[in-house]
Amino acid sequence: MITTWFVIAGALLISMALTASLLRRAPLTASMFYLAAGAALGPLGADLLHMDAVENASVLERLTEIAVIISLFTAGLKLRLPLNDRRWRAPVLLAALAMVLTVGSVAAVAMVLGLPTGAAVLLGALLAPTDPVLASDVQVSHEHDAEHVRFALTGEAGLNDGTAFPFVMLGLGLMGTHDLGAYGWRWMTIDVGWAVAGGIGVGTLCGAGIGKLVIYLRRVHREAVGLDEFLALGLIALSYGIALLVHAYGFLAVFAAGLSVRRIERQHSEVAAPPDVEQAGGSSEEQATDPSTAPAYMARAVLGFNEQLERLGELVVVVVLGAMLTEIEVVGPGLWLALTLFVVIRPTATLLALSRVPLSRPQRAFIAWFGVRGVGSIYYLAYALSHGVSGPVARTLADITLVVVAGSIVLHGLSVTPLMQRYSALIGEDRRSHE
Repeated sequence: MITTWFVIAGALLISMALTASLLRRAPLTASMFYLAAGAALGPLGADLLHMDAVENASVLERLTEIAVIISLFTAGLKLRLPLNDRRWRAPVLLAALAMVLTVGSVAAVAMVLGLPTGAAVLLGALLAPTDPVLASDVQVSHEHDAEHVRFALTGEAGLNDGTAFPFVMLGLGLMGTHDLGAYGWRWMTIDVGWAVAGGIGVGTLCGAGIGKLVIYLRRVHREAVGLDEFLALGLIALSYGIALLVHAYGFLAVFAAGLSVRRIERQHSEVAAPPDVEQAGGSSEEQATDPSTAPAYMARAVLGFNEQLERLGELVVVVVLGAMLTEIEVVGPGLWLALTLFVVIRPTATLLALSRVPLSRPQRAFIAWFGVRGVGSIYYLAYALSHGVSGPVARTLADITLVVVAGSIVLHGLSVTPLMQRYSALIGEDRRSHE
């Protein structure tokens, strides 16, 4: 069996390396390819991969947890704009106001489908966050990219994977598996207040501390050079672990750590954009220790490594998702809720949240459509199943969540290439009209 999996893994990785440029031009995404591969490997195909969301919730939780924290750190590293820039307004509103509106709307629809209040709120929390892992085609591609739509979607995905956690805990509390306190006081003070602030604080301190230390050692002592991969993994693990130890949200901590490293790089580069280390000349060690390029070299080396890890995490999780789809018992409610979420709830919540943000009509429309659901939703599902949700409700939540995520991969995957090409054309037309 292990020999077979070596062959399968090798074939998948080589296939993606050879077809990456083709997929970027076609109305397809890598996630769609992985989903099909997972279905082919599952019980209805080659019968090599067996994974049930309910029975294997603890394993699924660990897989998705790793994929999400890597992606959140990567997202933070890509966002180079200072926090006082007005373009941060859109992602913050999307991760806060649009999140609340989406949770409430999905919960209302779920109650119509027959779910009890607690389970309905939990389902709203599972499906509300957009995804930092599967939405790479509509997010910023590098640290220089500050285009409004891409920046808003990237910032939203980085923030709302953490801001969804309080609503997950609320749903679990209403189902009797988590203590909300009298009149919800514990939920408000601990699950909302402390866990959010603590997560952001831990990540900011870890990112700033490690970032400053590395730059100092490289600039002044020409030390701490090389092994940037260890630096990336260490900072992710440190910020996430400390946040969990103090009962704060690790997802927010990891995202804040990425933002903090990028902020330190921006401050120490002393220019609006980091110097082009690729054209600076000299060896890697010289670029890493040169005072003018050391900050940018550190940030880019860590970002490059994380992007590769992010792709591997995407492959593993979506292949597993494809196999799990063959175990779904009820598809209809999931499809109905997916269409309602993508066509009605997401656009409405987005337009309301961004009503006072200075964006054009096409920008609002693109942000409203590309609310990709993915690995974050699967993680929250596995977390809930591992923390007391069981029985028929667990199966219903699993079936609906997996169908919605698969539906997002297909619908958004088919539309991303033509729509983003159209959007790029609109941007070009707008720029020419102002010249």
